[in-house]
Amino acid sequence: MLMIRTIVRPEKVYDVMQGLLDAGYPSITKISVVGRGKQRGLRVGDVVYDEIPKEMLFTVVPNTDKDFVVRAILDNAKSGAEGKFGDGKIFVSAVEEVYTISTGERETDPSLPVKEA
Repeated sequence: MLMIRTIVRPEKVYDVMQGLLDAGYPSITKISVVGRGKQRGLRVGDVVYDEIPKEMLFTVVPNTDKDFVVRAILDNAKSGAEGKFGDGKIFVSAVEEVYTISTGERETDPSLPVKEA
């Protein structure tokens, strides 16, 4: 399984979450974050804003669905046809194990072969 972490503009969160829901991926965690990217913040006159508000979305998907989910995020997070600085980033990383707390059950990636003991 893979964890896809996405940092997006606050005004694009609904679009991304709706796009993922429409694509069949309703499970998501959202937190508000602040930070800056390559542009090193935003300068307005003499004032520099180096903590720009963003939203971070987390979702875990089967390895085989990565490209589909990343495309759904890209299609919904971009500002306008060309995009703009500060539209965000997508980070993909491996997830070794997942457990459901209420049952203690270990979840497995349906795209991977099951190893027999």
